[in-house]
Amino acid sequence: MARYATQRFATRTPPELSGGGPRRYPVAIVGAGPVGLAAAIDLALHGVPSVVLDDNDVVSVGSRAICWSKRTLEIFDRLGGGERMLAKGVTWKVGRLFHRDREVYAFDLLPDPGHKMPAFVNLQQYYVEQYLVERCADLPGLIDLRWKNRVTAVEPGGDHIRVRVETPDGGYTIEADYLLACDGVRSTVRRELGLDFLGQAFEERFLIADVEMKAEFPPERWFWFEPPFHPGQSALLHKQPDDIYRIDLQLGPDADPEAERRPERVIPRIRAMVGDRPFTLDWVSVYSFQCRRLERFVHGRVIFLGDAAHVVSPFGARGGNGGIQDADNLAWKLALVLQGGAPPDLLASYDEERIRAADENILHSARATRFMTPKSEMERVFRTAVLDLAAEHDFARRLVNSGRLSLPCALGGLSLQTPAEPAEGLLSPGAVCPDALLDGGCFLLNRLGGGFSLLAVGGMAVPEGTGLPVLRVGAGGLRDPHGFAAARYGEALYLIRPDQHVAARLTGASAGEVRAALARAKGETP
Repeated sequence: MARYATQRFATRTPPELSGGGPRRYPVAIVGAGPVGLAAAIDLALHGVPSVVLDDNDVVSVGSRAICWSKRTLEIFDRLGGGERMLAKGVTWKVGRLFHRDREVYAFDLLPDPGHKMPAFVNLQQYYVEQYLVERCADLPGLIDLRWKNRVTAVEPGGDHIRVRVETPDGGYTIEADYLLACDGVRSTVRRELGLDFLGQAFEERFLIADVEMKAEFPPERWFWFEPPFHPGQSALLHKQPDDIYRIDLQLGPDADPEAERRPERVIPRIRAMVGDRPFTLDWVSVYSFQCRRLERFVHGRVIFLGDAAHVVSPFGARGGNGGIQDADNLAWKLALVLQGGAPPDLLASYDEERIRAADENILHSARATRFMTPKSEMERVFRTAVLDLAAEHDFARRLVNSGRLSLPCALGGLSLQTPAEPAEGLLSPGAVCPDALLDGGCFLLNRLGGGFSLLAVGGMAVPEGTGLPVLRVGAGGLRDPHGFAAARYGEALYLIRPDQHVAARLTGASAGEVRAALARAKGETP
């Protein structure tokens, strides 16, 4: 099977340099990686045009982010690319954990049926970026994607942001109502605003390699502590499309990055792991990582997303997934603000909600790193004891940490959600809507999202005069022949946000109470 062939995207002279003069845009997005492209597509689906500025003209080199979680796949599906990613990617839900030469235990991440998307799909970042670029082309007039447009300066103004851009044809300046910084861990925008991360940087170094080979390894996540082929360290194996395998090998804090990425050092390490079979190196990198974030993500009219806002270790697949979920959280809010449907204060909830998610990701990543890289003999003895006990005891398995795999952040108790008493079998405000296979092979999440709506499950009454579209499942609505929706939602009425989160549970509510919950979800009430 052929490897991915990188192609350069066409560049063109910006209108500001071809006689159009300076222009103002509702939104400027810096960075055409997965996060910036997802934000542009989501805004376009809400009718908001944007200009996307990227200093390169190719997709990412190397697989980089590969492990896309169920929630992220559901977001991609809403944006119009989920099925394509599912078709190309390697689907997996089983993980196996090894200590030295024995398997400790295995786990299944999605035992429940009736979901459109699997627990995880492995798909190289370059494919994801390509598919998102092609999706942008489906939205002409709403996404102005500019390659080889390097942002060099950012100047906040009273009601706009001025952005200086350099291109092969010369420099120009644009203005934007809002600027989204999606330009990664080395963010130019963050540097221009004089901002820095808070948190912890780790000295441990890891080798990451994409290896092309024919192998019988199943589509599962395999993680080793102290494997015989890499004594005293850790190792990770993931299968990707095109017979590409992702291999991560812990090297220790004293490893020389330049020396360790040389083929004569990499190839023997890979051969010790995969055996005497033919393989070819596709991409190699040596990295250390941080668990850090900005103090705030919203700085006036500049908003940070993805690695420009927060960085974590790659173990647990929380970086790329967290960035896509940033875009999912922000786009509908920014669209409402720009279109006059909500006050600008709504954007403060992006800080509130995504900082909670970032802190959750950072906490899990830091804990995984400490478990994977014990710093004292006592920590190593503790880890060995936990791994020995985990083979037979569930309580010990909960202590093993090779990277807690990405899950969506629940938003309960935050400002946009209308509180509700916990109730068995019912969803709480702030929860992500679970999917459910309905009659005729349709899925519930394909009917939710994009705008506010009411979801009535079972025979739940819906008050008149709310002004909201209603989706009814069961009792005269979409049939729920397998009972998945009933089991996951109970019999209740929910206000659903545009990002498929529950804003309120409104069983027995009046139209006025529904409108009050909607106003709160739009940031119109304290």
